[in-house]
This record gives sequence, structure tokens and C-alpha cells, in this order.
Amino acid sequence: MKKTLWISLGVVLLLVSVLVWYKYFFVFGEGVKSGYLNYAMKKGYVFKTYEGKLIQEGFGKGKTGSITSYEFEFSVEDSEIFKQLETNSGKTFDLHYKEYNGALPWRGNTKFVVDKIVNMK
Repeated sequence: MKKTLWISLGVVLLLVSVLVWYKYFFVFGEGVKSGYLNYAMKKGYVFKTYEGKLIQEGFGKGKTGSITSYEFEFSVEDSEIFKQLETNSGKTFDLHYKEYNGALPWRGNTKFVVDKIVNMK
């Protein structure tokens, strides 16, 4: 009886560990987004995280033929990348990001984490 209980507990812990890894640490997607940096700021109550917003122009669901903007909200883990973004607000950036399935409070408020600046104009 005890052996079955320990095996069941081990299987449940393994399953929970895999689910937590998949939700918060598995990189679901990677890519590059381009646009004008609207803002970069440090915020948070307990965990101070770096957050930003990129404005992308393009054709969207607005009026026929009108140009609309898309907003890409992201988090930044590296303070050096944040300093470069903070001092160049309003410029055009190409940002490489990783997309996770969930956000962690110490990693940022979004599922998108910028890990590299590809280009700045």
C-alpha cells in the first residue's frame, strides 16, 4: 500500500513539474517585431520589471484603406537592453523576442520577453 502511494505521489509531482515547465519556461515562439518605441518603463509593486510598447503601422480592421496601428507590449529581462530602449524612445526598433505560454511576476507582465535589439534607426 505504501509503495503504491509513493509511486502515485511521484507520478503526480512529475506531471505537475512538466506542466509548470510547459506553462512558464517552454519557449512557444520566437520572432522579430519592428515599430516605433512608444515607451519603456520600470514598474511593479513587489517585482520591479521592465516593460515596453512598440507601435506597428499597417493595414488593419479600420476604415477601408486606412492605416491603423498595432501595439506590441513586451517585457525585458536584461537591464542593459532596457537602458538602450529607455534612452531611445520614439525611434524605430527591430526587437527579437521569445513568447512563453504564461507570464512570471519576476520576468514581466507579458508573455513576450525581448532578449535582443536587432536594429535601431
